[in-house]
Amino acid sequence: METFGKRLVEATEKRGRLCVGIDPHAALLAKWGLSDDVAGLERFARTVVEALADRVAVLKPQSAFFERFGSRGIGILESTIRQSREAGALVLLDVKRGDIGSTMAAYASAYLDPASSLRADAITVSPYLGFGSLQPALDVAAANGGGVFVLGLTSNPEGPSVQHAVGAGGKTVAQTMIEEISQLNAGAEPLGSYGLVIGATIGETGHDLSRVNGPLLAPGLGAQGATPSDLRAVFGESLRNVLPSYSREVLAAGPGVAELRVAAERAADECAAALG
Repeated sequence: METFGKRLVEATEKRGRLCVGIDPHAALLAKWGLSDDVAGLERFARTVVEALADRVAVLKPQSAFFERFGSRGIGILESTIRQSREAGALVLLDVKRGDIGSTMAAYASAYLDPASSLRADAITVSPYLGFGSLQPALDVAAANGGGVFVLGLTSNPEGPSVQHAVGAGGKTVAQTMIEEISQLNAGAEPLGSYGLVIGATIGETGHDLSRVNGPLLAPGLGAQGATPSDLRAVFGESLRNVLPSYSREVLAAGPGVAELRVAAERAADECAAALG
């Protein structure tokens, strides 16, 4: 079984490193001239998949924007995941789950078990019930060639109050999470399957990412204010593992398939130039 890390390297070598979110929030549906209902959601998701799933490395559906429509929205999310993967894109499902024991195991089964209709290639998780609470997700990912992206240093203004807090050992909470991921990925070739979410807007924070040996998802590019040139300040010598993520900047080009492709290609080219 190929690991997620290996599949990600292969995908980015063929398609570039761009990750595009699928975030059908109400304002974006309206911008596309779509109704804020299940029909609008289905049209939006289908169009993004048609435009991008056969050309970008990673698509990142935000689960909440599907969940808000109940069971029919979840059904569209299932189709979006399946169709994206069939077209060759890796699917990183943005769910940010974080719980303990059997509940975390149930989340892991829902999103990373091949028997599940919601199975994605990787998911996002929150470690702030303690890194050990993530173990069920890490185990299911390892057993099924999946990936897990742990929230590390996020772009929201409330984040630093927790993530930059210093523990008894003198390390920040975020650095502790970074080192936990580094240990999981130690020795993995060509890349570990456990990643971190590091906001592209945060600038230089003094945290050490040099030993992560896993993918570094960088949301916040485009509409949230960061540019590809900001990535070097955030990631330094770890640029080689960065997976730049755009959502509104690309999606706002819709609803035309051709326009979405042009926007994604422009973002990919700008990131490639910045990442080297």
